[in-house]
Amino acid sequence: MRDYLLTLCVTAAVTYLLTGPVRKFAIATGAMPEIRARDVHREPTPRLGGIAMFFGLCTGLLVADHLQNLNSVFELSNEPRALLSGAALIWLIGVLDDKFELDALIKLGAQMISAGVMVIQGLTILWLPIPGVGVVALTKGQGTLLTVALVVLTINAVNFVDGLDGLAAGMVCIAAAAFFLYAYRLWYGYTIEAAAPATLFTAILMGMCLGFLPHNMHPARIFMGDSGSMLIGLILAASAISITGQVDADVLRIFEGSTREATHAALPVFIPLLLPLTIIAIPMADLVLAILRRTWNGQSPFAADRGHLHHRLLEIGHSHSRAVLIMYFWSALIAFGTLAYSVHSTSMWIVLVVVFLSAIGLVLLLLPRFTPRAPRWAESFVPPRYRRRKVVPATSATVGASVAAPAEEAAEERVPVPAGVNGATAIGHRSRFTDRRKAGTPS
Repeated sequence: MRDYLLTLCVTAAVTYLLTGPVRKFAIATGAMPEIRARDVHREPTPRLGGIAMFFGLCTGLLVADHLQNLNSVFELSNEPRALLSGAALIWLIGVLDDKFELDALIKLGAQMISAGVMVIQGLTILWLPIPGVGVVALTKGQGTLLTVALVVLTINAVNFVDGLDGLAAGMVCIAAAAFFLYAYRLWYGYTIEAAAPATLFTAILMGMCLGFLPHNMHPARIFMGDSGSMLIGLILAASAISITGQVDADVLRIFEGSTREATHAALPVFIPLLLPLTIIAIPMADLVLAILRRTWNGQSPFAADRGHLHHRLLEIGHSHSRAVLIMYFWSALIAFGTLAYSVHSTSMWIVLVVVFLSAIGLVLLLLPRFTPRAPRWAESFVPPRYRRRKVVPATSATVGASVAAPAEEAAEERVPVPAGVNGATAIGHRSRFTDRRKAGTPS
């Protein structure tokens, strides 16, 4: 565990330190696209954050290669090289898209080629454990198609959810944490060496996301762009493929005895079929709903709109930060709930805890305008929006100034402050705001 933590910390530090220079580079090269109709931010923000994340990945792999306990992953498996090859290709396409806005079909083709590159080098699904049947070997063509499909779905699911500051990086970090605990349990609990690459991949992925999040939290100073979202989506998919396709259930000797006993004993092997889907259940649901919505409206499935789940949270009244935290909550509940069930499948308390937390999540969804207030003694430790408002006594000077103010200026002050300023987020047409300079945006 110590070596994995060291790799995670080094990856996070490199990603964090490089994000600042990358931001300056993005501004200098003009990688700051105009605000689109579906965007929720109010100021042009540089992209290309994926550059720092990619170098964090390279540093994490380099450090792991020089650690005694992790060096065996590179000696016994070709999966780290396969991951780096596919990641370099998808990252390059993402950088070009952040700068020149590539066509959606070009990016889709690049995603499939990146998956094919990993398949050629051995990172593919070889067999599937099926309850009641056992291990089913796949042909080369079936394994390739299934691998490419999983990679493309995961990349696009992460890319679709990348719509709010810190949302994609935080959700992928939560998913990687759950996957890391599961893979580490297989690696050290069951001594399955085939789970070692996935354990390393998820540790590095957590470091990349944690290092980038301080720069990407609302209000974001830089976006990861497609160079970052497609990169972390590919790493997450590679981790799932590594465990699902490489771990042999026969090593655990679980398919013995009655069918019922074998099924319960095989849960640690069956969970890889579900865990990659559950940890990205929220982004995957958003992807499916977006495709159905756009197809129903006669649009292309790749056409951008403002109907994603995070947009809906903003529409019902949640602030930018609260919408992100709600998405974090549901992602963590699904991912770690599935992880807990894989460890103790017969414990009823897991189901009760998940139900209780789900009820709390529903209550939070129904209270979009509720703002908690910190006690007086803790106000100096919390952001200003959680402090109690102080009543300022009116003076004669302020009263006279307010009387002398023009009527049109007083009417303008009653207009709500547009989103993107101090944590607020707007969802409507920008034309409804008469003067954008009142919101703090540059003229």
